[in-house]
Amino acid sequence: MTAKESLKKKILAGRRISPAEADALFSWDLLELGGAADMRRRLIHPVNTVGFILDRIINFTNVCEAACDFCAFHAGAALKPYELSMPEILSKIEELQALGGTQVMLQGGLHPRHTLATYTGMVREIKKRFPAVCLHSFSPSELAHISAKSAVPLDRVIADLQSAGLDSVPGAADMLVDRIRAKVSRKKIRTDEWVEVMRALHRHGMKSSATMTYGMGETQKERIAHLEVVRRVQDETGIFRAFIPWSFSPKRTKMESMAPATGIDYLKIVAVSRIFLDNIRYIQAGWLTEGLKLAQIALAMGANDMGGVLTEEKVVKATGAGTKAGMAEFIDLIKNAGKIPVLRDSDYKILDRRPGGRLK
Repeated sequence: MTAKESLKKKILAGRRISPAEADALFSWDLLELGGAADMRRRLIHPVNTVGFILDRIINFTNVCEAACDFCAFHAGAALKPYELSMPEILSKIEELQALGGTQVMLQGGLHPRHTLATYTGMVREIKKRFPAVCLHSFSPSELAHISAKSAVPLDRVIADLQSAGLDSVPGAADMLVDRIRAKVSRKKIRTDEWVEVMRALHRHGMKSSATMTYGMGETQKERIAHLEVVRRVQDETGIFRAFIPWSFSPKRTKMESMAPATGIDYLKIVAVSRIFLDNIRYIQAGWLTEGLKLAQIALAMGANDMGGVLTEEKVVKATGAGTKAGMAEFIDLIKNAGKIPVLRDSDYKILDRRPGGRLK
């Protein structure tokens, strides 16, 4: 039996693969790799359902002192600074709720003047007005920034936000390799600090997700190192509901001269992620950055979730790379991929097995 045959047998048996074996997978034929990843998905998620959620991303400010090289959205990149008022934020949530939406993602940045009181006040006001809406908001870097700005321990920041009504925190990870972080996001937290935020969230019983932003000059082994961090933290905490890989778009950023990642890169990362991250149930197809057609192909290569429909998102759109989609497009896309569309909530519990009548 060849090494490749042995690895394929290991994958189909549902056994854990090593970083070296993950590295070998990137050399496989795309269709063969995708087939192995889909078989692995069936072991974890045997029903051919693909979930999505009605949500809204509210980028409440673009004032951010991190000024990451890969970001086209922060004030000072190509955009003027802005901050939404509380009535503006509440109005956007009201629109979402009227359409049956269930989740709000508040996304800001490392604001130089906002303190813990700013964030708890925002969360408390939203929950007072919309108690049923799930606030899946902020980021590990924001939580660490709040802690530093307010001179308050991280656990106290999380406890106060949770008490105010914060439900969960997206695990915006960028690339969990300090060589890359030192080059493109020097003012953000390091890998070990990101891990500590995850541990702190877990201590408070909160859930998160894990992402990977690739195509920023990292090597293949560094991509696998990122996955290693995610798998290790999940082994330790079980905190991640899902994993979401997406490609960095260099347009309108300080890294504009860099060649963008390809669709083949994306599909291989989805497939390898599904196989390597044996402890994460949901792998999300990144339609917003990769486009609907590529996301549809990803559903045959290990992905089993489409993320959010009502995405009012500005960070990706600032690069010119954003894609628009509604519920009808999601349903058609999922059905045409031979899958069953289901409407879910933030905990990935199915709300509607026959969605389609709630949005036009």
